[in-house]
Amino acid sequence: MHMLKLPTGNAICYSGYRHGQSPGDKVYPSLAEIREDLRILQKNWQLLRLYDCSPHAERVLQVIRDEQLPFQVMLGAYLGAEMNNFGCPWGATYTEEQLAASRSENLAEIERLIALAARYPDIVFSVAVGNEATVDWTDHFVPVPQMIEYVRRVKAAVAQPVTFCENYVPWQNKLRDLVPELDFISVHTYPVWEYRHIHEAIAYTQDNVESVARLYPGKPVVITEAGWATSSSGRGMNAEHASQELQEIYYRDLMEWTARAGLLCFVFEAFDEPWKGSPDPLEPEKHWGLFTVDRRPKRVMERLYPELLTLLGRLHD
Repeated sequence: MHMLKLPTGNAICYSGYRHGQSPGDKVYPSLAEIREDLRILQKNWQLLRLYDCSPHAERVLQVIRDEQLPFQVMLGAYLGAEMNNFGCPWGATYTEEQLAASRSENLAEIERLIALAARYPDIVFSVAVGNEATVDWTDHFVPVPQMIEYVRRVKAAVAQPVTFCENYVPWQNKLRDLVPELDFISVHTYPVWEYRHIHEAIAYTQDNVESVARLYPGKPVVITEAGWATSSSGRGMNAEHASQELQEIYYRDLMEWTARAGLLCFVFEAFDEPWKGSPDPLEPEKHWGLFTVDRRPKRVMERLYPELLTLLGRLHD
């Protein structure tokens, strides 16, 4: 078995949807908007994680190549529901026709993943076959045997290492049969979603990751999502736990620990995304960015981006 060599550096999840844009409506950020975002991010990050193979992802790869930006990318395939998941708290029941359409769209997405990985071998350093598709609460459930089929299909077709991105819990048991198929394991950990106080947050994250790593000695583990929300309506987390002050503390603790441990860690996420979650403006799903949707640095980034603060200050005067 050849030793897996993953790149090192600061890593972040990037999805550039601004006001009035969303993947559901197929309204994507423009090349100019992506260029602006990547110019901001290149100051501090070398690695980006993309979630799907939509036109948004294609444009990101195109901008990186055209502008010769110093990024490497983990490219994801977004998989839709292939089965009803009656455990999903916000309802995830589909007709047989919808599930059949979703299955054929998943096959098309897998083909796009393979094609983009081949077209950008110098930029795409790994591929992720799906995101949170097996966890108990997902609204896009894909059964594990089907996940294994997809991973095998991708592994046979791409040169890059292959992973699957999922919350830490399914890795502990449900995904045991998938692990041997993967080059590395990708774990998500969100203490604030689990009502953890900031004082126990980093220890909880460490415990989440350890609980997976312990089970699969010799299989590399990467954190593909860890972050802290800055606003909340109180749905799914204590409203007072979601703040810019606490985000800053968690981010610093996370960076310090993962650097010390030599763990690749993708922070969730670069920019706030208004399209996400419920229509409630305080919906926590909308508020995970290290920057607001207007590209204003939140407290955690203020010291690193004084020029953006000045610029935005002038625009608002």
